[in-house]
Amino acid sequence: MEQPDDVWNFDSGMAPDCEVEGGVAAPLEMDGVRGTLKPDAPLAKLVWFKSGGRADWLFEPADVDDLRLFLERLDGDLPVMALGLGSNVIIRDGGVPGVVVKLGKPFANVSVDDESCVVECGGGAHGILVASTARDNGVAGLEFMRGIPGTVGGFVRMNGGAYGREVSDVLIDCDVVMPSGECHTLPVADMQYSYRHSALPPGAVVVAARFQGQPGDPEIVGAKMDEIAEARENSQPVRTKTGGSTFKNPPGRKAWELVDAAGCRGLRQGGAQVSEKHTNFLINVDNATSSDIEGLGEEVRRRVYENSGVELEWEIERVGRP
Repeated sequence: MEQPDDVWNFDSGMAPDCEVEGGVAAPLEMDGVRGTLKPDAPLAKLVWFKSGGRADWLFEPADVDDLRLFLERLDGDLPVMALGLGSNVIIRDGGVPGVVVKLGKPFANVSVDDESCVVECGGGAHGILVASTARDNGVAGLEFMRGIPGTVGGFVRMNGGAYGREVSDVLIDCDVVMPSGECHTLPVADMQYSYRHSALPPGAVVVAARFQGQPGDPEIVGAKMDEIAEARENSQPVRTKTGGSTFKNPPGRKAWELVDAAGCRGLRQGGAQVSEKHTNFLINVDNATSSDIEGLGEEVRRRVYENSGVELEWEIERVGRP
């Protein structure tokens, strides 16, 4: 099948110059790289908010070796950002400079060692797939991943968590491709995890991870996953254009309670609104721009501080040019 004019397979050796917002992207000399690259690529369709600008370049590697070669050839000349399901990110309206790396099907595998109960996953595997595969193989302890709307790469980087557990509780180690193209296996201790944070540098891409489970009855594991799914459905605006939990919970407090107490339930700015179902969620209700969404979040932070003296921290990542 012939490829569209704006997508290249790197077997040809070089991508041509491309006019992009903010300047002209330099030619990328990529002899031997097998992935595909799209210039001036729209990102709104790839994120849950369905808003935001374009990436200067969007790269989908063929496999880990392909990603390593690509980053090695970049040689640090452009910033790099990995994008998973786009469930916890605001892409600003001016777009993302440099290269956005999207891990596709070659990175979505999940396997289980029945004897050790170790679950090995690609960085592009969805949390639901991880939890379901563990369940089907009689492995317990990873049910909470059913409640994380993202991919392994994203929630390993951000120490994603839900329903009383987080990644740092179960991670053994992960494979990370650094911006230089070097690949390292990092044990959980090296991640220096804290609440929704790790020590991974910008531009590093998590391509695989191994989680420790324990023997479990598939029916019991499945029932727990169903409880988590039902709890999310009942308490969160999961069927809307949203970005997951907006603000981190301050020590000993709940972000949603602070937002509610500040009178922000249902508050709107442009096409963005604070969810009436769960006040720690922002939703795109009427073709909101990313500026609408981020501006609403800042207004919520202002009102919460004015009401309670608590300065909420963003949990959602905000990236790109304003």
